[in-house]
Parts: sequence; C-alpha cells; structure tokens
Amino acid sequence: MTLTRAERLDRLRAKGHTAVLVVGGGINGISTFRELALQGIDVVLVERGDFMSGASAAPSRMIHGGLRYLENGEFGLVKESLLERNRLLRNAPHYVSALPTLVPLANRFSGTASAIRRFFGGRPKPGPRGALIVRLGLALYDFYASRERQLPKSRFFGRRATRLNWPAFHPDISYAALYHDAKISRPEQLGLELIADAEAASPQALALNHLGLSSLDGTVAELTDSLTGERITLAAAVIVNASGAWIDQTNTLLSGRQSTLIGGTKGSHLVLDSPALLNAIGERMVYFANREGRVCILFAHFGHILAGSTDIRVDTPDGVRCEAGETAYILESIREVFPAIPLSEADILFRFAGVRPLPRADANVNAEISRDHSCEWSTPPGPVPILNLVGGKWTTFRAFGAQAADTVLARLEATRMLSSEAMAIGGGKGFPQGEAGRRDWLHQAAISTGASQARCAALFERYGTRMLDFTPGADDAPLAGLPSYSRDEIRWILATGQVATLADLVLRRMTIAFSGELSLDAIHELAALAASSLGWSQAHTQVEIDRLLTHLDHFHGLAAATLAARNSSLSAPFLPSPGGGGSTRSVGVG
Repeated sequence: MTLTRAERLDRLRAKGHTAVLVVGGGINGISTFRELALQGIDVVLVERGDFMSGASAAPSRMIHGGLRYLENGEFGLVKESLLERNRLLRNAPHYVSALPTLVPLANRFSGTASAIRRFFGGRPKPGPRGALIVRLGLALYDFYASRERQLPKSRFFGRRATRLNWPAFHPDISYAALYHDAKISRPEQLGLELIADAEAASPQALALNHLGLSSLDGTVAELTDSLTGERITLAAAVIVNASGAWIDQTNTLLSGRQSTLIGGTKGSHLVLDSPALLNAIGERMVYFANREGRVCILFAHFGHILAGSTDIRVDTPDGVRCEAGETAYILESIREVFPAIPLSEADILFRFAGVRPLPRADANVNAEISRDHSCEWSTPPGPVPILNLVGGKWTTFRAFGAQAADTVLARLEATRMLSSEAMAIGGGKGFPQGEAGRRDWLHQAAISTGASQARCAALFERYGTRMLDFTPGADDAPLAGLPSYSRDEIRWILATGQVATLADLVLRRMTIAFSGELSLDAIHELAALAASSLGWSQAHTQVEIDRLLTHLDHFHGLAAATLAARNSSLSAPFLPSPGGGGSTRSVGVG
C-alpha cells in the first residue's frame, strides 16, 4: 500500500538516523536510491522540489548510445550506453522502444579531416558530417551494440533511394544513413516506478519530495519541508550529493567551501503541431548537423513532433527556459533539412528546457564536453563523507546508480547482494511479448478489470502491466475537459503517485502537455479532483491553479489565453493510443 505524504513524514520524524541520505530526486539520485535499497541498506532520498522535476524531466526523450561521442574518442561511454540501452529495451518495454534514426547527408567527405583532428585531441571548428565519417562511425556503433543486441544493424541509402524515400529533404541531401536507437515516452513515470520498486524491495527505504536539505551540522542534516516550512533533522553515515546541475550549490551549503565540479549546458526543445512534418518523417527520428555543425533531432512524440536541442553554457541552473533565440534557432535548423514545409511559432504546442549536469571542462564547443559520469568524494572530508555524482546521461542512469552504490557500499564495508542488470522496472514486469501476446494480455485484462479492451489498451499504453493495479469503478467516466482520462484514474494517480502540488500532477504524472490535451478546462477539473483527494481548501486550490498557470506561461510558453482556446478542441474519450512515438493522433495517449 502506498504511503501518504503525512505517513512518510511521520516515518522520517521517527527515524532520527539513516545509513545513507541521497540528496536529489532526479534519475541518477533515484537510481542510486534503488541500488542501495536492493542491497538492504537503510537509505533515505529527499528532493527539494518534485521527483524528476529538473534536468531529468527535460531530456530529448532519447535512449541512445551517443553516436557523436565517437568523434571525441569516448568509446567506453558509447559501449556502456549501448549496453544500457539494450537493457532498458528489455527491462522497461512499456516506456522504452525502438527508434529508427535517419541521418541525412549532403556529400561523402565532409567532416572527415575534422573528425580525425578531434580524435587525436585537436579542436577543429564544428561542421557537417559526410557519408564516409558517418559510415565509419556506424560500423563501430554496430559493433559495440552487438552485446545483448536488441535492434537491427545500420543501413545506407544512395542518392536515388534517398530522393525516392524522403522527397521532402532539401535537394542538396544526396545520401542517408539509417540506424536504430531507442526513445522513452514517459521518463518522469519511469523514475517514480524506480522509487516504488525500491521501497517495495526494502522496508527501510524512504523517498520524499518537496523536502530539501537546508544545512548540515556535524553528522546531522536539517531538512525543510518546502510546502509547510517544517524542519526535520536526520543523522546520516554517508551523504550522496545527487543534485545534478545544483551539485556545487549543495556542496557549498554542506561545507561552506566553494565547489567547482559542474559546468552545465542548457538544452531546449519544442513540441510542434505539424502534420506535414509528421508525414515526412513517419516513425523515424531525423538526426542531423545544421550548417554550424550542431546536432539537431526531430521525431514523432504523442502524435506531434519533438524537436531540439540547444547546447548553451549557463552559470546557474535556476530559472532556465527556452528563449526566443533558441526557438528561432531550432525552427531554422529544421528548415535547412525540410525547406518546403512551413513552420512558425504558431505551430509550437509546448517548450521546455533543462540544464545538463556536465563535468566542468575547458572546451571550445559545448558538444565536446563529456557526457560520462564519475563519483567523487568531497575533500577535505568532514564529519560525514559526501559522495558527489558528477555528469551522466539518461541512458546510463542504471550503471551510474550501480557505480555510486558500490562506492557507498565499500565505505560502509557492506557487499552487493543483488544486480539490477536484468531487473524489470514497474509496468515492464511481466510485459507481453509480440502482438499476439499483447492481444491475449489485453483480453485477460479486460476480463479481470471489467473495462473494455479499448479502455485497457489506453491504460496499458500509459502504465504497462501496472495498469492492473487500477480497477475502474463506477466513476470511470471521461473528464469533461480531458476525455482521455476518467475521474477514477485521476484519483488513483493522486493516491499512488506521491502528488503534492497541481504541477506535480499535470506536468510529471501525465503527458498532456506533450499531447496537446492540456487546456484551461482540464486544469480546473484536475485541480478540483486534487483538492478533493488531498484535502485542499478552496483558497489553496486557487493558489495551486494560479501557480501552475504562471509556471506554464513563463517556462513553457503557454499563456492562459492559449489554454482557454483549447477548451473546445476535444475529441472522443478512451481511444486506444498508438504509443509515445506513434504518428496517429489520438486522445487515448495520456
């Protein structure tokens, strides 16, 4: 049974001491928390905001090996990333799926000399890649991906085949390479499932959101509830600083000394409503270098186009958003490849940005900064040893968490008992194989839940096999402002998803901002359900609505007037969805 937030706080107050305190509820902190819980370690995770609300909520939604990292000679990182990609395809098939990736190329030899110089430590100016260097890179990529292989090998297309298959490409594009990586439809949900799995595996494990580290006095950490202002003390034998782009600020808070471990870069993305672009790329991602040599991507995501990203140095991770210049840059980059497809700011459904927690480095080009990860003990040591998780990328979160856990286990003189390498996550447990297996599973689910097969299909797309934890009741009717969800389903999310604010629900327990279903009516209806389930007063409910609307306007380019204009553009409820990367439009996607 899922604990309420009040029950979690009661447990924390009663603890007084924990072996390990993990600070930071992004994907790497959650992964470390899970790994330690699996070994039976008494571990507490705290996050000053909501779980998965920082950089972990703003990835490109790719689970990939990092083809371009080969140019920097990061072969170990690529090898590890491809192995972890293959494992996620197996362990989280409800959220991670294959992504055929197309690389448009203008000529044969561009970038070859630059790649050779970069490989040997030079710093050439970025530029487009030609067919030769991409072909060499993909040969190595295929070789590294052979361990626990889940996806097909790469293919190349000549001028005639490229023009025939992708006529919307710029006329100068003469070749194309096709390889396979993977995508993740609901990264925030996967993080929450990892927390639930960890707590189920160990009764000592406890994770709390909206609870930040405010000070450290000797071995005792003071934690502040950001919702109520209450302060709770907790002694710890080891602290893991997994605060991502905020690692330096956290270290300064803990030690009073300046820390310089992180040199983050901002990545911004757009969600575009462009049927023409969706039709041009189909189920493939287009991965290309623009005229400046910077890598750009676009692929189908919840019936629309996800496009990005920028790579801009930032001094502080606080308050970042997709700025007007970045929006123009991404749209112009797409036009370089698809010049005949009209695009404008009017096509933007949603914008988002996050700061990559990269290690501090002196690089001419931000893309050259390593995406590798490392564990570093703070020096000089204080009364409590502090382990800093530096760098990392979404794809390698399991490996990074395992590395961090092993480092902590060694300090605690404990041993690993269990590996997570082949461990299914959340709704990926007992996942049916193949179309026939899926049909049979959904047929049985309809019988056991009493819901229609179409309803079960929509729930299955959202939660995988975990949908069986939800039993539709008498109030499983569609919401008026959000017909792909029911009142019963929202109440279930509120009861099991550690929701504390309206933004938690709307932005991280649901994907309606990406699918274009987010409207003003939906916000008010969801707020009313949250108020009923969480005991909010009418005044507090209005505060939650106002805060969310301000956040959407400032950080995501969604003004209240825009949301109000969507109120009348709703479709029929409970249609089975095509999945996170599908090109079919359906409100069955959540």
